[in-house]
Amino acid sequence: MALEMASGVVPPPLAIIARNLGEGAELVYDHILHLFLLAGPDYSERIISQTTPSLWARAQQTEAPRAGAYGLRTVADIMRGLNPLSGHLYVEALQITRNAREVASLMLGKYPHPSTIFPGGLGIEASAPVFNQVLGRIMPLLDYAKKVAAIWDDVVEFFYAAVPEYQHVGERRVNLICTGMWDDPEAYDASYARCSEWGERRLATPGAIVDGVLRTTRLADLNLGIEEFVDHAYYQRWEGHRVQQDPLGAPLSPFHPWNKQTIPSPTGRNWREKYTWGTAPRWDREPMEAGPLARQWITAVAGKLNNEFIRPVADGLEIDLPRGATPATTLHWQIPPRVNALERNRARAYHVAYCGMVAYTFLLKAFEYLRRGRTAMSVPYTMPQEAIGVGFWEAGRGILTHHVVLDHGRIANYQIVTPSTWMASPQDPFGAPGPYEEAVLNTPLLEEFTRPEDFTGIDILRTIRSFDPCMPCTVHMAAGGRVLHRDATTCMCGDED
Repeated sequence: MALEMASGVVPPPLAIIARNLGEGAELVYDHILHLFLLAGPDYSERIISQTTPSLWARAQQTEAPRAGAYGLRTVADIMRGLNPLSGHLYVEALQITRNAREVASLMLGKYPHPSTIFPGGLGIEASAPVFNQVLGRIMPLLDYAKKVAAIWDDVVEFFYAAVPEYQHVGERRVNLICTGMWDDPEAYDASYARCSEWGERRLATPGAIVDGVLRTTRLADLNLGIEEFVDHAYYQRWEGHRVQQDPLGAPLSPFHPWNKQTIPSPTGRNWREKYTWGTAPRWDREPMEAGPLARQWITAVAGKLNNEFIRPVADGLEIDLPRGATPATTLHWQIPPRVNALERNRARAYHVAYCGMVAYTFLLKAFEYLRRGRTAMSVPYTMPQEAIGVGFWEAGRGILTHHVVLDHGRIANYQIVTPSTWMASPQDPFGAPGPYEEAVLNTPLLEEFTRPEDFTGIDILRTIRSFDPCMPCTVHMAAGGRVLHRDATTCMCGDED
């Protein structure tokens, strides 16, 4: 998309539809994986019974309010199902994610690391048999989405009722950012000049919320507000201001990604100076959180979404799921009173349904375009001598932007700002911590232990993992002068972002 903007090439509508369909399926896979295989075990019998025995005792006596949606009598039965490797919910998730990965592979060639995407199109055969294969895989996923939302509603509400302080585990300011995703095939033209118009037609609305207030839904505003700082990271500060304004003439910061140079400068760890390989992206000098919670929250309050299956309502979103092996139903995700670890997971559970219905939307559009004979999947393009471009998109974890500068027909600078970079960022030059740090600082320790050596830090780990971190270098905790080697990384996809 960054190269499409730089070279002025617009893919045919069916190629945009197929991209959207593949990306909807990818996110369904990503969120199921997180909820049941990665972060889910934090709420399993194996963990709960060891770290909070009183909570486990209560779970065994608590009826599951939505048992009819998933067939388990008590909350303890859910926790047994979340046991890693042996729990039936864990094993089921392994099986159901195959459907989503197959849909992504049908559209994107392979998963991870898609092979069919290029500027101006998508390299697959557009035919009814291909999309019929997708249809057979999407319907079971939509049935499963109904179950996922019910399970996580019951888990979240059990924790709140049992120990109200869990509302503050992983809590932080309501600072949220999203570039939106899933383009309207008749509106997307790849241009920066119209990016704010086609951006607001996406099936997840772009935007930035600061301290609970929606500040903008314009992609151009989001781009202008991005800066990246390295004061506490193992990089040298770059000099120079190559790109001084965006294509519309608005001034750019020297710390904007179009001006960034990556200059590694490894040193010893010093918590007051440099202590991480993560940079500090900021929007309007604010630390921002991304992900399913941000996508749904911004889409709900912006009120711009126009889709027959997903609609903003006064307090959140409604998602209509069709009849399959289970009856049709409407899910109602409510904007929570606070941002915390459990609400991140609950939003991700509802996002399985959201992404599934996005994929279903574009599958129906694919059949429509095939019937109309609009089957083109690519257009030729030439690379200009000088240009800049930005690809506005979202990974499962949130906002993902690619910034390219072309010079003499070649790529002179290419910078990627991933969602985990936003959220795992260190302190910025103004002293504000990144989202992980802020959330951990606000987390009460509710674990039950009698000896310091028995402390596992499960509440801290739940906080970090609620962001679905993708950090192959892993996250470790330091406490009282000793390092607790607890791997907080939940990425199983390589360098997906």
